[in-house]
Amino acid sequence: MPLLQFDTTADATEAEKRAVTERVTDLYAEEMATTTGHVAVVIREHPAANLSLGRAVEGPLCFLSADVREGRPFERRRAFALAAMELAAETWSIPEPNLKVSFTEHAGEDLMGVDRVGGEWSGDGE
Repeated sequence: MPLLQFDTTADATEAEKRAVTERVTDLYAEEMATTTGHVAVVIREHPAANLSLGRAVEGPLCFLSADVREGRPFERRRAFALAAMELAAETWSIPEPNLKVSFTEHAGEDLMGVDRVGGEWSGDGE
């Protein structure tokens, strides 16, 4: 179960949050060659004083922490990161220097729900 956590200083509307959640779930499935049913997304808003990025320019910040199953090639992770950053930039008017993605890879068995435990990534859509 990938866990995609956005932390942002943008003032996100409820409609924007729902749209980003849906779109980033689809992007993850497309770029990471999997299905959408197990993708979890969190969007947290913070006051400007709560987030910092040394290279930031004027404007909101947005960081994506992506806890994912290990095994996907760099190219897949990079494609997803770029697509997710583009989505955040377009939705919340976030300048590119103010975007950051961090991947943490886990063994499949470290990612679980009540009804399933992840396995090794095989690239076959699961």
